[in-house]
Amino acid sequence: MKSRLGFKVKKRAIVSGSLVFFVSLFAIFAALVVAGIFFRIYGVSPIHAYQLILKGALGNKFGLAETVRRAIPLLLCGVGLTIAFRALFWNIGAEGQLLMGAVAAAGVALFSGLPGPLLLPAMFIGGFLGGAAWGLIPAILKVMLGLNDVITTLMMNYIAIYFVEWLIHGPWKGPTARGFAYTDTFPRAAWLPTLYGTRIHWPTLVLGLVLAVVMYILVNRTRSGFEIRVIGENPDAARFAGISRFKTTLLVMLISGGFAGLAGVGEIAGIHLRLLGPTHISMGYGYTAIIVAWLARRNPLAVIVTSLLFGVIMAGGDVIKVSLGLPFQLINVFNGLILFFLIGSEIFLRYKISFFLRR
Repeated sequence: MKSRLGFKVKKRAIVSGSLVFFVSLFAIFAALVVAGIFFRIYGVSPIHAYQLILKGALGNKFGLAETVRRAIPLLLCGVGLTIAFRALFWNIGAEGQLLMGAVAAAGVALFSGLPGPLLLPAMFIGGFLGGAAWGLIPAILKVMLGLNDVITTLMMNYIAIYFVEWLIHGPWKGPTARGFAYTDTFPRAAWLPTLYGTRIHWPTLVLGLVLAVVMYILVNRTRSGFEIRVIGENPDAARFAGISRFKTTLLVMLISGGFAGLAGVGEIAGIHLRLLGPTHISMGYGYTAIIVAWLARRNPLAVIVTSLLFGVIMAGGDVIKVSLGLPFQLINVFNGLILFFLIGSEIFLRYKISFFLRR
């Protein structure tokens, strides 16, 4: 009896994993096909465009470095979002949480007066807390007032955007900005080291990889992770088991918002070296990370792969803009198509898994 049950569990895992993999590949392929129509509208061969994207993103040292650089904030935001999505908290606010992490880190760099060796660690702590605090607000609104998490997290993005704009045009505008809207350059001790000849701020990359592994262990090997999974898979069972939805929701948004805040620290301390406009700090990383987490099927380790994939896509946006003279926004169309086909595949996926398991 026990061996038969074990066989069924193993069969379910194999069937589910295989179908998820092939359905995800199909979603990417379908997005490529449909996106090819848009290239055709602009008079460009889709095959030629995709060859240029791959060559520009992976075919040389500069392109590969830019791919990895774009993947870093996607990795951090994506890992955090997998944890929130696991608990059925639909965090659409990673963009705002990233910006607030950048604000908190910039405040530490510009005004704390900390000695050099303590500055970067304090910036990362401040960035985590800034993003986490921004994420906890909609979490509290949901568990205490029942407000919709999609709406509240999305609206918090716009508050963060205009808050950053106010800071760089007002109280934090640097005296050396000379009419431009940004702060003074951070002290040298607040600059993240980069790999030679590239813009890859490697401490943030290492941090993202470590956190992906830690979150995988948290979800699959700890009591808190078990509670997160139960709430996400069967909220009624979680309630009957006495699992606190309030505590778990706050935990996942502390993690999700905090990780997005860390991504904000990496962008301003490793790339821009100052606080500047929201569209310069983030090229929509918080929104793209939603697709990264969804394509990874809420698996923190799989985010390492999917973030690199979207790093290629975002680096490819520069290629099609420069080499083909096409708008960078075509990349956003492609991202949206992937998400569309992923969401559409969910019904097919559930049906097929049930069908195969009944056989």
